Amino acid sequence: MNTPATTDDGGTAAGAAAAVGARQIAAQSIAVLEANWRTTHTVPAGGLYPHQWSWDSAFIAIGLSRISPRRAGQEMDALFAGQWDDGRLPQIIFDPYRDADYAPGASFWQSSRIPGAPKHVETAGLVQPPNHAWAVWKIHQADPAESRRRSFLERNYSKLVHWHEYLSGRRDRNGSGLACIVHPWESGTDNSPLWDTVMKRIPGNCKTVLNRPDLQHADAGERPSQKEYGKYFWMAERYRDHNCDDADPDYPFLMEDPLFNTLLAVSELALAEIAGELGLPAGPHLERARGISAALEALYVPELGCYSARDATDGTMVHKATVNGLIPLLLTELPHADALLETLYGPRFMGNNALMVPSYDATAEDHNPALYWRGPAWFNMSWMVSVALEQQGHTEKAAFLRNNIARLAAEQDFPEYVDPWTGAAHGTRSFSWTAALALETTYHGSPS
Repeated sequence: MNTPATTDDGGTAAGAAAAVGARQIAAQSIAVLEANWRTTHTVPAGGLYPHQWSWDSAFIAIGLSRISPRRAGQEMDALFAGQWDDGRLPQIIFDPYRDADYAPGASFWQSSRIPGAPKHVETAGLVQPPNHAWAVWKIHQADPAESRRRSFLERNYSKLVHWHEYLSGRRDRNGSGLACIVHPWESGTDNSPLWDTVMKRIPGNCKTVLNRPDLQHADAGERPSQKEYGKYFWMAERYRDHNCDDADPDYPFLMEDPLFNTLLAVSELALAEIAGELGLPAGPHLERARGISAALEALYVPELGCYSARDATDGTMVHKATVNGLIPLLLTELPHADALLETLYGPRFMGNNALMVPSYDATAEDHNPALYWRGPAWFNMSWMVSVALEQQGHTEKAAFLRNNIARLAAEQDFPEYVDPWTGAAHGTRSFSWTAALALETTYHGSPS
């Protein structure tokens, strides 16, 4: 993979320094991605996350597409190889040689025994947010000729359609037009305050002996607690023991998440582009994107000025402001865009000179800028907000976020997440999507 050329800004000294800085950041980012490459895919981090994660791979592929569309395509091919018969793309595809290094692993899920799961690889039964069609379209855009030569879109279009049909079908548990997540891990924002209320009714008496290899790579104060893990495992056990069939009538965790459903809508729009490229009807994808966008309006909470999650078991709205509720800004015809922008720039998020977007309301009493999804800023979330701001015409604010994503990533050894105000690193280091998105920002504004 090659370090990028940078765009010419007229030859000023400041421009030359910025170009050198961008090249250095790109080179450092590439080194992280190379170190985390495992023959067919990229692991999120060599120690803490030794397998292939679903939405991680899509973010990684978006960054990789800027320098090696072929490598980015391999990333997605490896993920699609774990697709289930019902269409789901699993949260994790396991490395059989690293089962002791992450819990729950392949020996917990035993997926090859579950009807409809692939037999050639072991996977988790859960899923993650559907950013995959978005990534596939970006890979194609990076080198359309190579994509066409390899039939990249043709190979993956039907797989993506099947994935979306699963989410819009079996996961729309109450006919609202929104997909439900069945576990906090499916949200990608594992211990977000959005799940606090429903988690109170989840038993913690799981059957599995809780092994925490994650604590060998990150401080306990930066990770979910043992009590939370007991509840996570209880839900995973119940879902697994029902063959991951989504038909458990009394399953207690069914949440409609604005982040998850926004990415489903964004990916439907990407599928419309893919269909158009393939000479197929784009209309059905556009219609589904509009339907999801319309259904999302039920998740808007005026007093928060953003979207939030809804408990699909009883219709209860969660009244907490999180970064999940800002991600609908990616939808360009959003009715509440002005309100979301005001919230983003206000005291709950960026209003107190934040460098990146906090994951949780900075004015909340239980905000913690070091604890996983309960306050720190994550690079993927800030990157998505920067994309949304660019689309909304807020180019200076978008550039501010992009610059901080790249700078803090390189300065802090590509951390999992950071303090939103100081930029202090937390979680594991040499984190792949941090490197990939830092790399992507160094190319912003240059041809794909």
